[in-house]
Amino acid sequence: METYGIEKLGITSPSAVHRNWTPAQLTEAALRRGEGTLSETGALVVTTGKYTGRSPKDKFIVDTEGIHNEIAWGKVNRPVSRENFNKIKEKMVNYLNGKEIFIFDGYAGADKKYTQKFRIINELACQNMFIHQLLIRPTAEELANYGEADYTIICAPGFKCDPEVDGTHSEAFISIDYEAHMILIAGSQYSGEIKKSVFSTMNYVMTKKNVLPMHCSANMDPKTHETAVFFGLSGTGKTTLSADPNRKLIGDDEHGWSPDGVFNFEGGCYAKCINLSKENEPEIYNAIKFGSMVENVVMDPETRVLDFYDSKYTENTRVGYPINYIDNAAIPSMGGIPKVVIFLTADAFGVLPPISRLDKNAAMYHFVTGFTSKLAGTERGITEPVPTFSTLFGEPFMPMDASVYAKMLGEKLEKYGTKVYLVNTGWAGGSAASGAKRMKLAYTRAMVTAALNGSFDNVEFKHHDIFNVDYPTSCPDVPAEMLDARGLWSDKAAYDKAANKLAQMFNDNFAEKYPNMPAEITNAGPKPMSMV
Repeated sequence: METYGIEKLGITSPSAVHRNWTPAQLTEAALRRGEGTLSETGALVVTTGKYTGRSPKDKFIVDTEGIHNEIAWGKVNRPVSRENFNKIKEKMVNYLNGKEIFIFDGYAGADKKYTQKFRIINELACQNMFIHQLLIRPTAEELANYGEADYTIICAPGFKCDPEVDGTHSEAFISIDYEAHMILIAGSQYSGEIKKSVFSTMNYVMTKKNVLPMHCSANMDPKTHETAVFFGLSGTGKTTLSADPNRKLIGDDEHGWSPDGVFNFEGGCYAKCINLSKENEPEIYNAIKFGSMVENVVMDPETRVLDFYDSKYTENTRVGYPINYIDNAAIPSMGGIPKVVIFLTADAFGVLPPISRLDKNAAMYHFVTGFTSKLAGTERGITEPVPTFSTLFGEPFMPMDASVYAKMLGEKLEKYGTKVYLVNTGWAGGSAASGAKRMKLAYTRAMVTAALNGSFDNVEFKHHDIFNVDYPTSCPDVPAEMLDARGLWSDKAAYDKAANKLAQMFNDNFAEKYPNMPAEITNAGPKPMSMV
């Protein structure tokens, strides 16, 4: 039996080993093994048990002398000893002995100058199909000459850790040893852990190669290759606004900005499915077919029709599919130097301007801050919006200090003259809690289009004293009054109070998280005004 070298890891007696099987073979294996069922469109549908999302408290980085001073240790990046890591690894490989093993040898990084080779070893056929579709798939010739992987991921959701014995937080364990080039994923079947472990690895490695890793979507003009990147947390419109039928999609989530341009780390997409409709998001809807893997979406057992509006298992329903399932995808997934960077926020306080222009220092401030806000949700008695600050718009996946990434962004903005805009896709004329409505998508699209095509280059801007940004007074296809956040509020005093409150939240967050940030960046943030 061909083992493809996995005995070097200690997996010496598997029952079978399958390397780079096709989606058809992996679908058949998943069905044979009872891992999932098929939907009416042929997508593989699975449930992931108690873990229906990432488990941040179960994520660790091996603390070794070689990397200790590079990692931003804290609540997000928590240390584990190599001794503990290796003990769990030994238990995991012993657990996998006697089992059917699925291997995917593939790539992260569409630009071959920066490509990293990843070997993923899976207990489950469905997860092997997922990562086969999410990473960049080698050609037959590339696979024949693949050689040794740069990084190896061992994923065994059936292996449960014992916190008292293994020193873990729970039965799940997600850990990266950057020096040993090894990643372990135990106890959780949520496939996003595999994807984000690759991303977390790239976010460390790429900084050594003068590549800025970014948690963003990216698209480009099909003729000029003029490129834009979109940063934004969940619910801000990152996927929706980057899926422009007039532009080529480079990727929806993970990219690098090199001296040559932007390139996708991945070869697939991992889209949210909750409330998905063909009318609003036809690209994602149509990608749910044979070769896709759907997680935790409720399905009628008789008709096999998926119910995207049912959150029985989780709000975080997902589908993974190869990027070529999107009609206007750029293949290979590479673009030019970004002409425009857009930070997306959905401000439920309803006070940020719908679109603002940021200078270099303000761009670095908002990049580091990573702000959005949301409704309080189902918590009783809470009616005010809840602010969210996620460093670099991807805090859980950034192992190094925020200043490392901010400095890289600032240098690139200065070198290339890239323009930066902050776009508020949230509420206007009042807070979400007051019953105000969200900014119309058509208006937001028009503002983004204007930012991309240079329409703002020759219009008048006004300065917003509280948020310390400049906003345009006109925009094609958008009523002028919609650009003035304060003007949309009938009660100006209430606006000033809410705006000052949010500005102070920005300042408090920044002071707590980034006390050592250079003064010019700190001073580029909001300026709360004293209320008389």
